[in-house]
Amino acid sequence: MPVQGSAQVGLSLEQAYRQRTPGSARLAESARRMLPDGISTDTRKFDPYGIYVDRGAGATKWDVDGNAYVDFFGGHGALMLGHCPEAVTEAVTHSMRSGIQFAANHPGEIRWAEAVIRHVPSAERVRFTGSGTEATLLAMRIARAHTGRAKILRVATHYHGWHDAAAVGYAANHPSLPGLPQATRDDIIVVMPNDLDTLRDAIAAHSHEIAALIIEPLGSHFGIVPTADAFLKAAYELARSNGLLVIFDEVITGFRVHPGGMQAVLGLTSDLTCLAKVAAGGMPGGLVCGSAEVMSVLCNQDASGAPNPKKFLHQGTFTGNPVTAAAAVATIESIVDGNLCDKVSAQGETIRARIGGLFAQLGLPWRVYGRYSAFHILPLGDTDTQPEGPVEDWPTAMFLSRNVTALRYLRMALNLEGVDIAARGTAFVSAAHDTTHVDRLLEALERAIRRLQAEHLM
Repeated sequence: MPVQGSAQVGLSLEQAYRQRTPGSARLAESARRMLPDGISTDTRKFDPYGIYVDRGAGATKWDVDGNAYVDFFGGHGALMLGHCPEAVTEAVTHSMRSGIQFAANHPGEIRWAEAVIRHVPSAERVRFTGSGTEATLLAMRIARAHTGRAKILRVATHYHGWHDAAAVGYAANHPSLPGLPQATRDDIIVVMPNDLDTLRDAIAAHSHEIAALIIEPLGSHFGIVPTADAFLKAAYELARSNGLLVIFDEVITGFRVHPGGMQAVLGLTSDLTCLAKVAAGGMPGGLVCGSAEVMSVLCNQDASGAPNPKKFLHQGTFTGNPVTAAAAVATIESIVDGNLCDKVSAQGETIRARIGGLFAQLGLPWRVYGRYSAFHILPLGDTDTQPEGPVEDWPTAMFLSRNVTALRYLRMALNLEGVDIAARGTAFVSAAHDTTHVDRLLEALERAIRRLQAEHLM
């Protein structure tokens, strides 16, 4: 493995990055000739280019140049067990030897549904999808079919995938939303995070038109823009008391904060829940679960046996495929049997405390925050107003105006030290991380910050 840290003495940050990753640079150049922006998803946009990863095992991944990285990106939070956990790898390998798609029902989908229903409070019925985005798309469609109403109430910045309805109100830096029909925009009502008064007013003005409230229980992307528990509970009660369905988007929180998700932690039973990532075993896939009554719009017949007038088609070649089902069941069993939600959450708390201590030691006005098994870094300058009190009370504008350039430099500097986090300053702990990985993170973070300070990049 290439020498880290001292090997780049005398080089600028970007020069050292390019020197360390020539194979990634060549692949990035090839990708630009074939893929828009040279990437397959906007979340991989990174200047001058992102690393190209060749393989992963446990808490580590290796790029095409042979560089090792302690992985705190964690597949956007999907890899609760780390890379290639033995139980999941064996389950997937066995399943693939039998077939990846039968165009027929199979026993694995029953085992997957049973595991979800056993743990998720809202789950009486389950329908599988191809991804988390498809799950929220399906949940909104179910809510509209069940209520006969068109509008969806959502919280700005919360991420519900990239389909048309989910795009409205997500990214403040893309307000024009090219390609999105005005009619779709008109059917989405957006309120700001933790703004209960505006939420109350929106429900009062449109309750007879709103099918459902959809919300990420921890806030956007596992709390990068935090949602207060008090706001979530109040929003839940307001929606319920005004006849709105409640959709919890637990695509990241499900089987990560608790086997039953945030709804189990807070004692709130949503009408519909969207799951993917960990709940799909870190594989492509997702699902919607909910009450038998609300999910009945997917049934061909109503309770009396007559044709169901609310029925709509939901199809998908790879929904509930046996390989993803096998991975999901193995993952869920490992999490529950090992009490892993509590373990990774405790590790996350330790990391946040240590990073906060490092910032104080270095006299750096940056802040670290988060809950459960994640941490988020908020770069602040010496002249910025330092937030006080609970993070949920910090101004939303502070999160939306985070210094993305500083975070890009930080990730690049961490890559040079053999650690990877998300470019937005977010990281996830997995069950594969131990105290040595945490120590590596803190050591790498200190060296990275000192480098950025020396190059006046922060």
